[in-house]
Amino acid sequence: MKKTIHALSIKCHDYLKDIRRYLHTHPELSFHEEKTAKYLVDILQKHQIIFEDNVGGYGIIAKIEGRNPHKKTIGLRGDMDALPIQEENEVPYKSINQGIMHACGHDVHTTCLLGALLILNELKDEFEGTILCVFQPAEEKLPGGASLMLKSGKLPFKEMASMVGQHVYPSLEVGKVGFRSGMYMASADELYFTIKGKGGHGAMPQECIDPILVAAHFITNLQTITSRYATPDIPTVLTIGKINSKGGATNIIPDEVYLEGTLRTMNEPWRDEIHQHIIRIADHTAATFSGEISSRIEVGYPCLINEPELTSKCKSWAQEYLGSENVIELPLRMTAEDFAYYTQVMDACFYRLGTGNIQKNITAPIHTSRFDIDEDALITGAGLMAYLGFKQLS
Repeated sequence: MKKTIHALSIKCHDYLKDIRRYLHTHPELSFHEEKTAKYLVDILQKHQIIFEDNVGGYGIIAKIEGRNPHKKTIGLRGDMDALPIQEENEVPYKSINQGIMHACGHDVHTTCLLGALLILNELKDEFEGTILCVFQPAEEKLPGGASLMLKSGKLPFKEMASMVGQHVYPSLEVGKVGFRSGMYMASADELYFTIKGKGGHGAMPQECIDPILVAAHFITNLQTITSRYATPDIPTVLTIGKINSKGGATNIIPDEVYLEGTLRTMNEPWRDEIHQHIIRIADHTAATFSGEISSRIEVGYPCLINEPELTSKCKSWAQEYLGSENVIELPLRMTAEDFAYYTQVMDACFYRLGTGNIQKNITAPIHTSRFDIDEDALITGAGLMAYLGFKQLS
């Protein structure tokens, strides 16, 4: 079967390349993937694939039923939204939508999932069970398309045995993939603070409550969360990435200062505890200087935990399919991904697809204006995803 799937992935490569280039040329932002969804629906209808669209927004769930379809149900997922970035690549498939680009490779994810679907559709008499191919919108923006598809009631996650997804990895050479069991990617919360004081002349601070001074102490105090409260075995990052104040000159103490930041960790109970630490530190720091700090924590994506047994199997199957030399162990990442929502409710595995090529100078990282891929990755991505789906039901 390995040889059959590999041959089919090569056979459909040109077709998939055309699809990926169309998607790359016509990117759409999160919650606006209407034309992308329509394009995919047309392809599914052309190949007579059963599907349901408009799930959790513009999401699509396509279904492939093998023999004895009720025996077991698994999911394969690809996301399809783009980023607000102006593309600088000079390629025939350059984005035509001003300020919008597939800079995170979701065009690749969608194309590989579609390729896996078409391969598995040809082999549906060779496996038992049902495969749901989840074309997911809005990964890049809260609350995340994964959460909306789960809440829609149209994705039967309680009946599903697993979900598998992949993500481009430009620092890994094309033809290779990477896996990590257990903790893999962090939760991500957005932090917003308004610090209120009493403004006045900078030469007379005794008549003011300086919110900049409060902000300085608050930022320092927040770092005790990671240095004094976090245990060494739980990665934790708290970063203040933005500070602004209302003020017009070097000799003015402003009335207010605004801070924004991000909180990342890999343990849900500890994550909740951090929120309480933040609020307590804000209140105590403000009281120390007779100011006020209002805190807003926008809860984002949860931790992404790869189920160990499923991930071990998928890694082993990837070694079968690609060769052990082409499968690596991944490091922890403090970046976030809404695939994590699936890992919270079912066994799931999220792995990385090598898309780089140093010899061709295809090395730009994701979320940059020059990100691109070696399109041979479509062969690996579609074929391996199909193989992982097949092995779970064979």
